Amino acid sequence: MAPCFILQRILMVLFTGLAESGSPVRGVVGQNVTLPCKYPVNHQNDITTMCWGRGSCPPSQCSQPILWTDGWRVTERQSSRYYLEGNLAQGDVSLTIVNAAEADGGVYCCRVEIPGWFNDQRSNLEIVIETGEQSFCMSVREG
Repeated sequence: MAPCFILQRILMVLFTGLAESGSPVRGVVGQNVTLPCKYPVNHQNDITTMCWGRGSCPPSQCSQPILWTDGWRVTERQSSRYYLEGNLAQGDVSLTIVNAAEADGGVYCCRVEIPGWFNDQRSNLEIVIETGEQSFCMSVREG
């Protein structure tokens, strides 16, 4: 491999960080939907700040932030419909959206702020919100 190509790959990883995406999380209008996000906590010193935002994870912080924590509790929340029901002290920062609406569909960013340069854990997760009719039709076709 050419040295320039290797340098480009290293810089890309450093500046984009680690971001993951997978199958979309599916929800139904009017029901709660949860986007999973966890980070490893081995002892109290590992507990850290994090944020949830709308759209893909940017190079730092969250764009269009909807929720922030100090690692122990939620410090800012854009709407009372956003909750973290997991155990924060164990690294479970999964986002629950109460009474989902079609407008809640799209990409969300879970960013856990890990001390040091370019260490943040970033996850891009997509939600697809369906009406009850679409969900019923899908399960009839699949069944």
